[in-house]
Amino acid sequence: MTARVIPRPTASTGQQWWVLTVRMITPTVRNGELATQVVGSIIFTIGYYIPLKQLMGAAQGMSSYAQYLTPLIVLQAIWFAAVSAAFRSATDSVQRINRRFKALPMASLTPLAARMTASMYRCVVALVVSVACGYVIGFRFHGGVVHAAGFCLLVLAIGAALAFIGDLIGILTENPEATAPMMLVPQLTLGLASVGLQPVERFPDWIQSFVRNQPLSQFVYALQALAGDTTSAAPEVSWSVIGPSLIWVAGILVVVVLLHARVSARRP
Repeated sequence: MTARVIPRPTASTGQQWWVLTVRMITPTVRNGELATQVVGSIIFTIGYYIPLKQLMGAAQGMSSYAQYLTPLIVLQAIWFAAVSAAFRSATDSVQRINRRFKALPMASLTPLAARMTASMYRCVVALVVSVACGYVIGFRFHGGVVHAAGFCLLVLAIGAALAFIGDLIGILTENPEATAPMMLVPQLTLGLASVGLQPVERFPDWIQSFVRNQPLSQFVYALQALAGDTTSAAPEVSWSVIGPSLIWVAGILVVVVLLHARVSARRP
């Protein structure tokens, strides 16, 4: 008598993606990562707004310093969320979890898709909390629903680009402890040398070109335009203002995705 072999059911790609996504999102509530993200957005608001309001508030020309500063606070919160993407990617690499996934009947992009979904969840939390903090200090959307939606979509697109960078750094380093400084040093450097804190004219002449054209400043210009203002000091919503930020996002995504594909292909 021969035993009957029952074929093992196979999970669909969608089910695998969902299981891996839940695996990365669920612990964030228990281990304090979600709370850290919320507190981080609040700290960025307090750390930038309170010390700088009196010093720079009257120099930016907009209706309030909160209206001028909030786009930078949102970007800093989103960047902070991308640090978690780098940490998770490095942790999975050093624990050889990615290698185990390759041995399973699973599409090669499913683990990456799950990590990116978890990263976008963190970005949404960062966006909501940082905008709420902005409302507390006086920020408002003045451009209508469409421009407000554009504001949020642009922030999430930037978050996706930063999350891909973080994921790539994690895979390359395979060192969770090294990911935070590698992500935070550029964040602080570009944040302090950007138009998010003060107009470019207030920087020394020799650095104004860098401050004006670096990606974080271009993101700030676009977000300030989409947020609008009660005065005419906010940039206008036009291709010359929004276009450079979209080009930066697209360029970063193309370069990082190509590098990610090469690195993943070479890793056993």
